[in-house]
Amino acid sequence: ENSALSSTLLNLVQGCGAVIACRVSPLQKAQLVRLVREGASPAPVTLSVGDGANDVPMIQEAQVGVGIAGREGRQAVNNSDFAIGQFSHIQRLLLVHGRWNYRRACKFTLFTFWRNAFQVLMIFYYTFCCGFSGTVLFEDWIRLSFNFLCSFPIMATGCFDQDLMDTTALQNPSTYIFGREGRDLRVGTILESLILAVLHSLLLACILA
Repeated sequence: ENSALSSTLLNLVQGCGAVIACRVSPLQKAQLVRLVREGASPAPVTLSVGDGANDVPMIQEAQVGVGIAGREGRQAVNNSDFAIGQFSHIQRLLLVHGRWNYRRACKFTLFTFWRNAFQVLMIFYYTFCCGFSGTVLFEDWIRLSFNFLCSFPIMATGCFDQDLMDTTALQNPSTYIFGREGRDLRVGTILESLILAVLHSLLLACILA
């Protein structure tokens, strides 16, 4: 609870490759996770792995909790985001499935930004052509159909996209840095999607004009 000691401990922890805490209570495990989560800079994404009831507070405190189903019961599994059968499976969970799902979610989100911005910009341009009379460019069913039809290609990407084979991802752990540093979904990539929406909508408006 002492802020000065907590700051000293955090500085010490950040300079270490690994830290081993012995004879730690469940509450202290959660406090260690909270200390790193709230104090470290840049802000990290914390993950806790546990296999018993004494690991539940730590799992709940982290942003991502992984429970291991084992001899100590299923309390950790029931309170976790993901469950695995053995600790060795954590490597594939992070480097393969975690990486794939992060990149899929980012592509899906960026496409959604582009699609909505493209549609709204077309309506915005039309207001100048109709003299701000309030005339609608698209009927409601057309707008809904556009969103519906444009959902299919990105749904396939969001479910099945694999930019790297699983063996390649396992052999090159450095590729995990995309998710750890949030490279695929940040201000720059969002602005890029919006700029593309502006360019594509202007091109279509010029063709239709």
